Amino acid sequence: MIKRIAEKTIKKTKQYSTLVMFEHTIFSLSFGIVSMLLAGGGHVDPQIIALILVVLLSARTGANAINRVIDADIDAKNPRTQNRQLPSKILNKKEVIIFSSVCFLIMVGATFMINRLAIMLLPIAIFMMLTYSYTKRFTWACHIYLGITCAIAPMGAWIAVTGYFHIIPILLSAANALWIAGFDIIYGSQDFEFDTNNNVNSIPQRFGIKNGLHISAFFHLCAVISLFAVGYLSPNLGNLYYLGVTLIAGLLVYEHKIISPTNLSHAKIAAYGVNQVVSIVFMVFSISSIYIAF
Repeated sequence: MIKRIAEKTIKKTKQYSTLVMFEHTIFSLSFGIVSMLLAGGGHVDPQIIALILVVLLSARTGANAINRVIDADIDAKNPRTQNRQLPSKILNKKEVIIFSSVCFLIMVGATFMINRLAIMLLPIAIFMMLTYSYTKRFTWACHIYLGITCAIAPMGAWIAVTGYFHIIPILLSAANALWIAGFDIIYGSQDFEFDTNNNVNSIPQRFGIKNGLHISAFFHLCAVISLFAVGYLSPNLGNLYYLGVTLIAGLLVYEHKIISPTNLSHAKIAAYGVNQVVSIVFMVFSISSIYIAF
């Protein structure tokens, strides 16, 4: 009996992990952690670290879960996504809504334990996380809105530590937003035909795949420039950080080299696989630079 319950729990956990693509949490988590450490000059209260991690993980998980509910009907029509947990009835909308609600409640509870400014900005964060899924229904700028929503992480982490705004987290958030928007355009290029036939808005659908990939590359160039600006302005970052950003620039160039308007067979690798490496490189080299004078 206990074994059966354990097996069922593990199976359900795996389904939820796949539903929210938990491994992609690194995309904003890396920026949030680096921003947190920069805000504290490398020294942050362990309780604040724990609260920030709880907020970041619960927010991202809850947002992705509710996104799956909102997009369930679109996913069911799209051959590329019709085997996801909700369209294939592996999970049902009611339980995913409950799961998402619990995540948001955890996020709210942890935020109320941080500081006043974080609490004041909480409604804006929740609004963006609940609405970004709808943007593809009325604007091609949905990738940008998604990027800005994800970029709440570095700004929020800085505010959690310091209680105020600063140019460094603004630049980190800009880099995070542009980077995510850029690779989301690449990922969305796979659905050009479906989006066109079903009135789903995206940059590739509005401007064409070729121009969409050019816009993606421009976003990534701006993201790299923003990261270099962070290094220039921050007294806690040195040569290791610049080396990391240079490696990131190389990875982004590679990302755009392995795709083309006529060959998107590596779009998923370019959008997700390469950028998971980018996240790790950014986090490792940034943290190393904060603690190692070089």
